[in-house]
Amino acid sequence: MNGEPDTNHGGHASFAPIHMLYRGYLKKKLLFLLSGVVVLVLIALFSATAGSIRIGFADVVVSLLTFDHGGAGRIVWDVRMPRIVAAVLVGAGLSLSGTMMQSVLRNPLASPYTLGLSSAAAFGASCAIVFFDAGVGTTSTILINDTFTVAASAFIFSVLSTLAILLLTLLTRITSESMVLAGIAIGSIFSAGLTLMQYLANSIQLASIISWTFGDLGRANWQFILITFLVFLPIALISFFYRWDFNAMDTGEETARGLGIRTGAVRVLGMLSASVLSAIAVSFFGTIAFIGLLGPHIARRILGGDHRFLLVGSPLIGAVILLVADTAARTILSPMVLPVGILTSLMGGPLFIYLLIATRGRRR
Repeated sequence: MNGEPDTNHGGHASFAPIHMLYRGYLKKKLLFLLSGVVVLVLIALFSATAGSIRIGFADVVVSLLTFDHGGAGRIVWDVRMPRIVAAVLVGAGLSLSGTMMQSVLRNPLASPYTLGLSSAAAFGASCAIVFFDAGVGTTSTILINDTFTVAASAFIFSVLSTLAILLLTLLTRITSESMVLAGIAIGSIFSAGLTLMQYLANSIQLASIISWTFGDLGRANWQFILITFLVFLPIALISFFYRWDFNAMDTGEETARGLGIRTGAVRVLGMLSASVLSAIAVSFFGTIAFIGLLGPHIARRILGGDHRFLLVGSPLIGAVILLVADTAARTILSPMVLPVGILTSLMGGPLFIYLLIATRGRRR
């Protein structure tokens, strides 16, 4: 009547702008995730064309759509697609593991690599190579002749490392600080064990151990990929189911408990799930460092800390990073193929130093 906004019906007029802002917020996040999927597909198609033998983009698309395994299609399906799919799964898995660990531990430096799980897996693989003769070779070629024994041993020791961390924290108190410190201590022990295995190994075994620790997606086959996917899918669903719990834990231990979150149980479940997922990836493909740091931190910069989007965006970014790194590893010195773990270490090392400096700066 007097030109004032209508405040009847619960004052919906005053809340309309907030609702519209929230819809815009959701739209931006979803648009980024959709764009990330498109970028990932385009990079995968480009990666299938790149290598010591160039294959035309149209030929790649035709081979993929028709499932042609002859001629160029044989290279696409039998050589390049296993690497591409493995890069997507391993990158997504390691990045998801890093996101979960950083959330439950409330530590931006937590990842499968920094908590020593990769060192435990490397020790397990070296035990299989030394004691079960899983590594063979000549003066010019080094091979892992029993990949499942090496992978199983690496997986077992990686999980044992996680269980040891959890046991140490249960004997004291399940806090983020105790888990991180326990992880550093356990990782140090396994690093020493790896050095011992290298000392005991003969020249062929030593070369096999070093070759395994580089991290190489060239070991990918459809059997490894299927196992990795069957582990990744349920853990990804579990992590998304607990997305609100992760959001609550980001606000602080006391606040989360006040909201009814069983923080100790969520922390143990998150650590176990993340550790199993990263153990599978590392046991099949070796040490691929820093993806568990790069993916989550880039995702947080773009998407923020809301785990509804972070638990989707982080694996997506991790997949893109590892696929780009593996494509570069196959092409920059073609026909020589570099182990992808070398490139991820080169990218992740500077980021790790930056995080150390940034974290120390915030604590002052």
